Amino acid sequence: MLRHAPLPAIYHYGVYWDGFTAMEQDVRAVVGDPRWTLLPPLTRAHTLAQRALLTPDGSRWLFGAHARWYRLDRVDGRWHLSAPPLHPAVRSGARPHPPGVAVPPALIPAGPDFAYDRGSTQAFVGPDVPHEITERLRALLLAHRGLRREDFPLGGAYREIFAGDVASTVAAVWGTIMWCAYAPAFDGNEVMLSMFGEFLARPLPGDDWVRWLPLGSLDALVALYAERMRSGAQQAGLRLAGLMAETATVLRADARFRPRAEALIAMAEPLLASPWLDHHALPGGAVRQAWLARCPPHLVSATLPEWAPGEHFRHTLYDLVEALAYTASRGMDPRAVAAALLAADVAGVCGVSEPAWAPGSSGTARVVNALYPWMDDELRQALYLALADPAHPLRGCWPAGGVLPAALLPPDRTTAAALLGSAYATGLAWCALTGTPAPSEGFAVPAAVVQCLIHQRDDPRPQEPRADHRPDLEESGAWLFETSNSDISSLPPL
Repeated sequence: MLRHAPLPAIYHYGVYWDGFTAMEQDVRAVVGDPRWTLLPPLTRAHTLAQRALLTPDGSRWLFGAHARWYRLDRVDGRWHLSAPPLHPAVRSGARPHPPGVAVPPALIPAGPDFAYDRGSTQAFVGPDVPHEITERLRALLLAHRGLRREDFPLGGAYREIFAGDVASTVAAVWGTIMWCAYAPAFDGNEVMLSMFGEFLARPLPGDDWVRWLPLGSLDALVALYAERMRSGAQQAGLRLAGLMAETATVLRADARFRPRAEALIAMAEPLLASPWLDHHALPGGAVRQAWLARCPPHLVSATLPEWAPGEHFRHTLYDLVEALAYTASRGMDPRAVAAALLAADVAGVCGVSEPAWAPGSSGTARVVNALYPWMDDELRQALYLALADPAHPLRGCWPAGGVLPAALLPPDRTTAAALLGSAYATGLAWCALTGTPAPSEGFAVPAAVVQCLIHQRDDPRPQEPRADHRPDLEESGAWLFETSNSDISSLPPL
């Protein structure tokens, strides 16, 4: 296991100086000033450059757009979104205003991006969806399940998910849940999922402990509404849009859904007051773009997976580093650990042994080459070493026998749920970026983290269902779990 040698923190006149905390607070105060948006671009760039940091190892850091840190790559000369170091000696040794810092326009905060609420990176294993939310969702489902199939036909990707006699209103509720979830890894006994049991065409992927679901698709969700509008059934289309907004309103009470739920409300709800908003986009099939254009600036980050998969991967990897912050107190570098865990998941999906890792001979090299442009030189090097050198200490971070190394075990359930969510979100992000099918059994690292949570779940293990009984919506839906490994690779985005 890779560990830091203990280094002394630096004190000035008896006061500990943390350059990263100080500059972050300063930049937040400057950007939060109402006059910030009135400043010329060059003035804003100069203001940020004065608040850049130089760490003892020669790295340059900048707190900028999206209220996150960026590191200047010493190889390609570009700024990369990158979670900051946590070692006290590095943070206290950072000095402001290094010479020669040029701030590109993309790193200059617009203002609204600093107001973005990132919610929670926790998955849905351990802490369940609150009872109040599931009951309100149950009420929505009961109110809309019986609508005529002829008025609300099931279309697109949802035909492969739901039975043929299911109305698109049920798919609208399901699709909203899946699109709003930061990391759709759910407890196998999650009540919210079991409510849909009678509607599904096949069991969900995963097992009794966890359901590894793909990210929801805004394309599929918008298509339900757009099909009705193009068919002349405007009232049905508006009802679907209203149902999506209503479902998202329920979900936003849970921080794991909140950011994307807020974005979906902002995109769908205006249609209820102005039904003509998308009429210009219907003939050309540009309804999805019209919805995204309605997303306000402070919520744009929630839609990154829809139009910027590379940026989305960067942000999820940043989240993973933050979730691993507890390892810093154990003498490890969370950035290096995150790169090692990413390598473990890539190896688990694509292979790592020779000649699998030889350039051009397998999917591993293809995936890594696709990820490199989105990582700074330190993270690229750590990813390479963990994959290429079986004897490297970073390999000690990899799960063994399906469990995490003792040094990486999270200290509590909250931390474990955040590690699970950020690791699974990162896995889905790099798969989407590289065109790699997500594994039906989950990725190696999230699956190992689940072992830390299976005895800390809010709900008991589901009981085996009777073969002759299919419950209705009011019952548990446990029949949903009759298979242990459904294939997710052919399952369309939910």
